[in-house]
Amino acid sequence: MSNKRSVWAQQRRFIPVHIILFIGGLFMVFPFVYQILMSLSTNTEIQSIPPTLIPKTFQWENYVEVFHRLPFLHQFWVSVEITVLRTGVQLILCSLGGYAFARMRFPGRGIIFGFLLAILMVPGQSYLIGQYQLIRDFGLLETPWGIVLPGFFSAFGVFLMRQSFMGLPVELEEAARLDGCNPWQTFWKIMFPLAKPGLFAVTIVTVLWSWNDLLWPLIVTTREESMPLSVGIATLAGQHSSEYALMMAASVMAMAPIFLLFFSMQKRVIEGLATSGLKG
Repeated sequence: MSNKRSVWAQQRRFIPVHIILFIGGLFMVFPFVYQILMSLSTNTEIQSIPPTLIPKTFQWENYVEVFHRLPFLHQFWVSVEITVLRTGVQLILCSLGGYAFARMRFPGRGIIFGFLLAILMVPGQSYLIGQYQLIRDFGLLETPWGIVLPGFFSAFGVFLMRQSFMGLPVELEEAARLDGCNPWQTFWKIMFPLAKPGLFAVTIVTVLWSWNDLLWPLIVTTREESMPLSVGIATLAGQHSSEYALMMAASVMAMAPIFLLFFSMQKRVIEGLATSGLKG
């Protein structure tokens, strides 16, 4: 009996913490619940003052209307295409760069890595004009390659992969050299498969960034058939009036694949983000 009381006394100390976490969870979940409710409302209900949280009648036809107002499926596959391209190339380049900075010794390594980290402090909007001129000169406007090409490199991804490789034992490389592996074989056959947590972290970060990217695709695409889903949804906001209910419905459908991807990789992503910060 005394043991049960001691266990209860220990658990009771965490009750305030659980209450705070529960309240914080409600604040985080509320925007998503509100978005779903608004996608089933009318524009009048959404713009009413005070706002109507729960619609009087669920407008399921909003989801059907999205397919009439937008080439939704085509824009969805454009988003999938640019996301897969950008993520695949970034995984290769970031893992190569991260391995070089973590394991290889070459003159100026620290200085180059410092400049790499400095890129993270430069706002992306500052070089939009230069990027646009390059993509225009290459004749890649209105194409998926014009959207993804500037995003093939990621300083943050290189940093994550460097931290991931630095967390691996040096003895693995020494054993590979003794077995006659050259640097490429050591990277590809030994180190790369063991860096899966970091690769999963880079994957989910890149997918989220690419799927939600709006500014750059908005600049390089003007035709509906060339737009990704993020830009297509933005076109529902007109100059004088906006179809908020349709925007919410389209956004809910656009978020669904990302939610499924995140929940399927949640454990691996958290592990990758946690282990990538252990060594520096």
